[in-house]
Amino acid sequence: MAQLASAALYETVIHTQYGSIQGYPAFNSSPTGNLTHWKDITVWKGIPFAATTAGQNRFREPQPASAWNKTLDAREWGPVCPQATSGQTGFTIDEDCLNLNIWSAANSTDAKLPVVMWSYPAESTAADPLFDGGGMADKGIVFVNYNYRTGAFGWLAHPELSEEFYQVTGSNSSGNWAMLDQFAALKWIHENIAAFGGDPDHITVQGQSAGSAATQHILNSPLTAGLIVGAIIESGVRDPQDPMCATVAENYKTLSYKLNQGVEYLASLNLTTIAELRALPMEDLVSSGTANSAGWTAGLDYYAMPDTYYNTLIHGLAHNVPVITGNAKDENGATWNLSITLTEYLADMNETFYASGDDGHWLDDFLDVYWANDSRTAAAAYNLQWDDRSTIGTWMWAQMWYTARTAPVYTYFWDHAPPGEDRGAYHESEINYVLNNLYDTDLPWEAIDYVIADKMNSYWVNFAKTGNPNGLDANGDPLVEWPATSDSEVVQRVGNAWGPIAVASETDPKAKIKLFQDWFAVQPKF
Repeated sequence: MAQLASAALYETVIHTQYGSIQGYPAFNSSPTGNLTHWKDITVWKGIPFAATTAGQNRFREPQPASAWNKTLDAREWGPVCPQATSGQTGFTIDEDCLNLNIWSAANSTDAKLPVVMWSYPAESTAADPLFDGGGMADKGIVFVNYNYRTGAFGWLAHPELSEEFYQVTGSNSSGNWAMLDQFAALKWIHENIAAFGGDPDHITVQGQSAGSAATQHILNSPLTAGLIVGAIIESGVRDPQDPMCATVAENYKTLSYKLNQGVEYLASLNLTTIAELRALPMEDLVSSGTANSAGWTAGLDYYAMPDTYYNTLIHGLAHNVPVITGNAKDENGATWNLSITLTEYLADMNETFYASGDDGHWLDDFLDVYWANDSRTAAAAYNLQWDDRSTIGTWMWAQMWYTARTAPVYTYFWDHAPPGEDRGAYHESEINYVLNNLYDTDLPWEAIDYVIADKMNSYWVNFAKTGNPNGLDANGDPLVEWPATSDSEVVQRVGNAWGPIAVASETDPKAKIKLFQDWFAVQPKF
C-alpha cells in the first residue's frame, strides 16, 4: 500500500481488503480534559467486520463480510444487535449489526501504533458515549470497539445447531455465537488495522464486566492464538473456586445444560425446528421477552472455550501475555452508603457461609473475622467481606496463573466515586477514567477527576504500549510504581490514592486471606 503523506487520516480515503473508507474528524472543537492531539484524531464508524446475522446466518458462526464497491462513508454508527440496548433509544437495531468503530490519531498508514480492542459490558453498545475512543487515540493508541450478539441471538445452543457446526468445524457443539463474534472482530482488526495506522502485531484486548468475560475468553481461546500481546480484564477474574463464578459476568454453563435450554426455548415459542426459528422476524424474538433472559451465557464447548477456568489456569492453556485485572470498591455485593440491620447481616452471612455437615464452622469462622454488633458495624463488615472476597479472589487467580505462565499480572483496586452519583465507586465507574473520555459523559466533573483520569489512562496506555503499566503520565511525571502481582499479598490502589495496599482489609489481613483460601479450597472448581 502506498504510504500517505503526513496528515490526519480523515483528509484521505483509507483502502482495505474489503473496499475504501472515508473517516471524519472525531472532534470539531477542543474537548474539555486531557486531550492535546484532538485535531489529529480520525473516527471511522459502522465498518462491517462480518456479514448480517439474519436469516440463514442466525445462530451461526459469523460469516465473512462482503466487499463494497463505492467508498464507505463512515460518518454514522452502524446498527446495534437485538437486545443490546436494554431499552435505550436512538440506535438502529438490526441483525446486520457486526460492525466496529476505530479512533486513530495516526498521521500516516505506516504509523504502526499500538492497538486496543474494547469489549463493552452487558446491556450496552459500541455507540455508547461511555466507550468513546478519542481519549485513548489522543495518547497514541488506535482504539477499536465493536458490536456483538447477546441473549439468545448470541448464546443459543441446540442439537440441530451442533450438527450444523460439526459439519463446519468438527466440533459437536453450539451456542457460543457471541464469543465467535468477538473472535471475528479481533481477526478483522489484525488483518486490516494497518490501514488505519495501527500495528496488527501489537493488539491489547480490554473490556469490563461482560466485556471482561469476552476479554478473558479471547485470552484463553486457542482460536485467537498469536493475535494479542496483552489483556485488560476490568471487574472480571476471580478464584475459579469462588461460588460467585457461577453468577457474575464470566459465568458459563455446560454444553448439556445449554442444549436442553435450547430445546426448551423452541418449545416456549411453539416451534420444533431451527428452520422455523430462523424464519421468524427479529421483532418476534425480541417481543417474546425470552430472547435476552439472564440465563443466556457462554458454554463450555471445548472448542472456543478450551476447558474450565480452573484447568485453563493450572494447565497453562491461556496465551502467555501480560494481564491487568482488578475490581471496584462498590460492586459484586459491596454497596456504598449501605443501610443494613444486624439481623439482616447475620442472615446473609448464614446463607452464604453455612454448609450442612460442617457444624456451621465456616459461618463461625467468618463471623469471627467480619464481626458486627449493631447496624453500623454490620454495614461495614458486610462491605469489607465482599471487597475482600473480590480482591483476594483476584489475587489468588494471579497465583494460579503463575503455576503455568510467566507473563506478569497487575492487579488493582479502584475506589474513586465519580461526582454527581450516589453509588460510590460503582461497577463501571472506572471506565471514563481509564479511557480518558470524561468529555463525553454528562457528569459534574471536578478538577480532581481530570487528574485521576490522566493517571489511570497513563497506566492503561503504558500497558498497551509496553505490557507494563509503569512509566510516565501524560505530563512526563513518573507514575507511582505498580508492582506486578506476586506472592506478596498486595494490590495496587488506584483512584483516591495510589500505590500498593494489603489484599485484604486492614485488621488482620493475613487471617482474612487464609480464611478465604481455605473456604475456596473446598468449593467446586469452576
